[in-house]
Amino acid sequence: MLQNPLCRTQVKTALPLRTAGCATALVKATGPAIKTVMPSQTPTPSAMSELFTGAAPAPDHPFVAVGDVHGRLDLLAPVLDRAQAAGLPVVMLGDYIDRGPDSAGVLRLLQDRSAAMDLTCLRGNHEDLMLRFLTRPRRTGRPWLRYGGRATLASFGINDLPAEVGPDDLMRAHQALLAVLGDQAVWMKSMPYLWQSGNVAACHAGADPHQPLDEQLQKAMTWGHPDFGVVPRRDGIWCVHGHRIVDALTVQGGVISVDTGAWKTGKLTAIVIGDGQIRPL
Repeated sequence: MLQNPLCRTQVKTALPLRTAGCATALVKATGPAIKTVMPSQTPTPSAMSELFTGAAPAPDHPFVAVGDVHGRLDLLAPVLDRAQAAGLPVVMLGDYIDRGPDSAGVLRLLQDRSAAMDLTCLRGNHEDLMLRFLTRPRRTGRPWLRYGGRATLASFGINDLPAEVGPDDLMRAHQALLAVLGDQAVWMKSMPYLWQSGNVAACHAGADPHQPLDEQLQKAMTWGHPDFGVVPRRDGIWCVHGHRIVDALTVQGGVISVDTGAWKTGKLTAIVIGDGQIRPL
């Protein structure tokens, strides 16, 4: 598996968010613990709630958080339409490409809407893999293809890769992708890793609970940290994230999980966080 560079990143603070449909009941944020269960980890979810001492999620302004899209333009477009109609800022939690059928369309839509509405697109591990391919295709191409890169290339009309790719195949795909991306590559490189408003932070795969948010490694935010969701943060900051698929919106011990596997389940989760509540858009 590719590893991300172990460099530190700055916190990007607070543009408003937007949301997509989420078939889940309204969750009232009335205390440090909110009723939902994290995926199986230790300590138990109840212990996580008891150890997390933060107040209810309280961003500076209500915003929408949207889970992993993975090429599902058909699910993303109506979500952004609803968010824009509601006048809410939107934070996308990364992984816009790979696996699903229309990564190219998703990137185009997000870039266009970023200029038209209050929309922040965080970087996920799949964007990280694609950007690595754009700079080091021979070294990073095969891992990206294994993680769903073939679907992304196909969505851009690059369909001629053999089953067993060699260095020359990767270079041809690299040049073709650069040509069709144009300024989208620059836009993708500008995607931040972290966003924060009030006591709520957003990042793709979570964060190291032992470190302040402004001292996080990029690897922890794009690929995850072994203690995220297991050890609660001590600074009272909630973290909303994607990356790890859950059956439904999950809220427990300072962690809000919203990746419901849209590319295979057809369910793209988007939630509004604010005004003492976590609710579907």
